[in-house]
Amino acid sequence: MLLLGCILALSLSPLTESATISLQSTDNITIHIKPGLNKVLPPCYICTPQCKESRLEVSRGKKVDYTFSCPNPEMHFIMEINRTIDCSSGICPMNISLQPTNLNGLNRTFIWDILTSKNDGLVLGFSTPWLRQIHPSSLCSDLVSFKIGTYVRESSYGIGTFCRNGTITRIKVQGRGVVALTIPWNVNINNPGISITNRSTIRSLSIVESTFRQESFINLLSANYPDPFPNSEQMIWKFNLPDKHAATVQFLNFTSPTCVKNENNVIYHPNYQPKPTLLKLADKQPANILGNFNLTLQNCDVNKQMIGLSLNFSITVQKTQGNIIYPLDLTNEKGLVVRISKRFFGRTFTPVCVICKAATDCEPELVIEGGKYYRISFLCENLNSLVVTAEKQIECWDVSTCNISNMPLTIPQSFSDFPVRLQSYTWKLIAPEHISTEIVSKSMFLQQNVSDKPCNATALGFTYDIFSSTNTDEFTLGTFCPNGSIEKIQMRDNVTIILNTPSNGNSKKLLTHDLNVSFVSFIEEECIFTVSPKTSDAIYLQTPHWEFGLPDYVSVSWKINLPTKRSGRLKFGKDKMDISCEMSHANIYIKPQKGSGPDIVRREDEQLPGSLDMYSGFWVNITNCKTLKASKKLKLQLYITFDEISQVLKIILIAVSSAVGVVLAVIVTICCLKKKKKQIKSPVGIYNSRVNTEAPRRQAIFKKGRKTNESHIYAVIDDNMVYGHLLQETNGTDPEVDVYRPFEGPMGDAPPVPPLNFPNRSTKQDVTDGSVNGDINDDPLALSMKDNEIYIFSKSISRQPVENEDTSLSYMDDSRSGTIPSL
Repeated sequence: MLLLGCILALSLSPLTESATISLQSTDNITIHIKPGLNKVLPPCYICTPQCKESRLEVSRGKKVDYTFSCPNPEMHFIMEINRTIDCSSGICPMNISLQPTNLNGLNRTFIWDILTSKNDGLVLGFSTPWLRQIHPSSLCSDLVSFKIGTYVRESSYGIGTFCRNGTITRIKVQGRGVVALTIPWNVNINNPGISITNRSTIRSLSIVESTFRQESFINLLSANYPDPFPNSEQMIWKFNLPDKHAATVQFLNFTSPTCVKNENNVIYHPNYQPKPTLLKLADKQPANILGNFNLTLQNCDVNKQMIGLSLNFSITVQKTQGNIIYPLDLTNEKGLVVRISKRFFGRTFTPVCVICKAATDCEPELVIEGGKYYRISFLCENLNSLVVTAEKQIECWDVSTCNISNMPLTIPQSFSDFPVRLQSYTWKLIAPEHISTEIVSKSMFLQQNVSDKPCNATALGFTYDIFSSTNTDEFTLGTFCPNGSIEKIQMRDNVTIILNTPSNGNSKKLLTHDLNVSFVSFIEEECIFTVSPKTSDAIYLQTPHWEFGLPDYVSVSWKINLPTKRSGRLKFGKDKMDISCEMSHANIYIKPQKGSGPDIVRREDEQLPGSLDMYSGFWVNITNCKTLKASKKLKLQLYITFDEISQVLKIILIAVSSAVGVVLAVIVTICCLKKKKKQIKSPVGIYNSRVNTEAPRRQAIFKKGRKTNESHIYAVIDDNMVYGHLLQETNGTDPEVDVYRPFEGPMGDAPPVPPLNFPNRSTKQDVTDGSVNGDINDDPLALSMKDNEIYIFSKSISRQPVENEDTSLSYMDDSRSGTIPSL
């Protein structure tokens, strides 16, 4: 249109030369040339031939020659061509033509005032490309616009402002009608495409008929918009829809007046329903209306001092599947929220597709809650423009009332048969305070998405995004997919699991989804992964929160179980951690699960092992320090490959284990014999008479404490004396004798490095004199061993005596032949 305007601007020159307007006496036309709205330009006058006029009127039967005193009169003047058409004498029907045809050089407005009798209605027909309604303050893209009005009780009302290229084919008005066509100075139109027909009277202010040929979205306004609609009047819109299409009505904006008499409402009358539907303006408007229908706006008798009636609404016409209903059973899904909405294709919006959960409850985006059974229908043919997202919240504030153990994270069966793709399904697990969350995959196990071995979401059908969160922070574990080696994940805080499906994925593969959750005892580490490979394929792992790096003071662990008759080789993705610590140290701690091998510890300033051969299950722990602001963030990748244990190595391991067994047997035998020998030779409870147990009769100047007077020492303390009370329980039999044996069993599920006393990532760091909470400057490995249920160290007890304190037994008066007081 812009190119067409430029071509016409070059072909049509402004009216700088003399022009002639000649009207016949039978034309019934009056032409006015008058100033336009632009008043900031220098003055310009009409020359006839004197250049002093600012207005010019040419009536029928006259001929006028004129020119202008400025080179750009189109910037100063406009032209109105008024023509009266009398249809009351029976000369209608007719086609409206532009007369005279030689008018150009100025912006022109052709106005037709059409008269008819009060008993007749006036029908204005428009040829293709038909008309499209716009807001009265808006402009058409080609600047060619139509304004249509009517008169009611000698008062004029505007039916609307319209542009070309729309769906409005006819407009009916009662009584007198007015049509105005505005054309810019550089555009020529030969035929306005308007026809007039007088029909029998109509009972409405106007009837606007709209015909749709394809899927469309149009906007319509009430008469006289935005000014009030006439009192006690009604306006009708008739909509003609193509086959297999349906319409949705949505009220965008309206004003509802205070009625003195009657009520204002809207009435729907579909062709296939015998009875109309009466609704209020504030009610939910119907959708999925199949076939042609009428919409009537009825006004009441309005209090003139109050606000009047006005309506702005839209009509969406879409292809439809008919009356197909899709069930969505969410009766057992408490806490679930489902959203059906349109998806985006690149940078452009998808076509409008309306979703309905009832006959009149339809929206372009539908949100429904669990606990109910829904019957969903769609006002569109291509459902690929829609997606479904679901979110379920599982809350537990008290473990005693909601004991969640191995609870499956299920997806409603209805989603597998639903015609719209499930884009994502989210579980939010909110655990009680000091309780952690555990995710277990019993059958499929999980694979971590790493750069060296990415997940193939299309082939597998879905992936998981797993997050751990507090009130202030979110910790991203990463993206995972099925068919891996991660059996279990334990997380310290609340957990969010998002199941994502690819756009071209197979929804039936959602049936292989297999995750169970439990609330378990609190863990200090951020997360613990249990890796149990089902095959001998290499395993690829990386630290969580990969995009941003492991946060400060965060500790994570991997429990690696080896396949049967396989050894494992552990490698790291780089030689060093490649970080700089401001406080404490970052450590990598590798420890066999059975405690049968040496522990390996590396700090951030040390070289990492090139590769490690492991012949039994082992732990890997990574604990971060507080890194410098300018330092890189801690990111590490781990690779584990497996080899079959050779026969020679098996023999060596068997021999070593046998030798260890023999040595242990010898040690046990020697200990038993030695203990038995002691029991034979040592007297029971023999008192050493050589020790002076009598206290001196006079006190020395410096009191002698128990530490130095040796009054508490026995010469022999036999086992039978210490454990003599157990003899009564053995019924005279010899008590069982046992010796200490080192623990050789499995270590259990606890990681090698116990939870550290580092500040939580959600708490504020208290930095004082170069330490954090008083303990950060200690060795993190030593810190991790404090107060742990696996590694328990008793606190040392001071052995220093209190100065000048007498800790000996108190003196007692006794005779020489008396008994010794019992201790």
